[in-house]
Amino acid sequence: MREAAAHCYGVAMSTPSHESPPEQARKVVVHRAGGYGRLTLETHPVPPIGDGEVRVRTEAVGVNFADCIVRMGLYASAREYVGWPITPGFDFAGVVDAVGEGVVGVEVGDEVFGVTRFGGYATHVVVPSTQLFPRPSELTVEQAAAFPTIYITAWYALHHLGAVEPGADVLVHSAAGGVGGALVQLAKGAGARVVGVVGGAHKVETALAHGADVVIDRSSQDLWAAADRAAPHGYRIIADANGVATLKDSYRRLAPQGRLVVYGFHTMFRRNGPGWTNPFSLALGWLRTPRFNPLDMTSSNKSVLAFNLSFLFPRQDILASAMAELLQAARDGVITPPPIQTFALHEVAEAHRALETGTTVGKLVLLTASS
Repeated sequence: MREAAAHCYGVAMSTPSHESPPEQARKVVVHRAGGYGRLTLETHPVPPIGDGEVRVRTEAVGVNFADCIVRMGLYASAREYVGWPITPGFDFAGVVDAVGEGVVGVEVGDEVFGVTRFGGYATHVVVPSTQLFPRPSELTVEQAAAFPTIYITAWYALHHLGAVEPGADVLVHSAAGGVGGALVQLAKGAGARVVGVVGGAHKVETALAHGADVVIDRSSQDLWAAADRAAPHGYRIIADANGVATLKDSYRRLAPQGRLVVYGFHTMFRRNGPGWTNPFSLALGWLRTPRFNPLDMTSSNKSVLAFNLSFLFPRQDILASAMAELLQAARDGVITPPPIQTFALHEVAEAHRALETGTTVGKLVLLTASS
């Protein structure tokens, strides 16, 4: 079932359960922290569903940098909510396979996409119906699997925390990546002037295609000198997932009333061997991470805001509002899905390796239908 308007599925008091025939499922499992070799594709029983839940036979699942941090054992909500073993993955798209009691407005066979707090790297995913949305005709299954995490992250950063306004100068780090590209598009859609930062010449055109007014290639330019030239009076919003490498200088470039929005710490996770974090670099990065003084923030009229999207999934109001606005923006052409590179589910290690090189653009997606 597809609908013109985005909405969360609802839950009623009672509805008969509809189960497809029993079968086996495949999922990527990480039994303990480590490198790419910890990603193992295993066969398991198809997961059961409970009241208010929906099971989806996935066709595609999104790959996010956070999944790499989960594999390394360094993701806080993964330790809090799951522990070991764990299946990474936050967003997915596919076809409804079973509907639990109490769910209304969704039927077996519906084409859907949604978010899950881990467990996405699998052929079958079970989620509360409120974390599921009808897949609109504007999005292919691969685009739908790439959509929720990056665009909800960008929406929350800009609209919920950043309070973006028309005419505001906004600086976006990693502007050719998944979240970075989404930030550029949404900021432009809100009427802001956007300066995007990329890490190589091959990413400049992607950032420009997203709508950036100015693109700084930090591989060939002095990042902060170029940022100062682009906005001499400072920035109202700076979106930064780099961590220690840029946080202090990002804060310094805020204009009065400016907001530094932090949603990751990518540069802390230097690899040591095949996908494993160097403990010394991690400790050094933690020590070098700036501590912002509330007295200084008050006198300079600047703010630092941070969030982790996985802690927000139970907030049905936020998910519903975000997806309604985002899908309307997609229909209106304000945002367009990012470039997508696909891997088979059994190629998950190659996908993580590619993402961690920092050379990819857009979003990586795992295809599960043939796994």
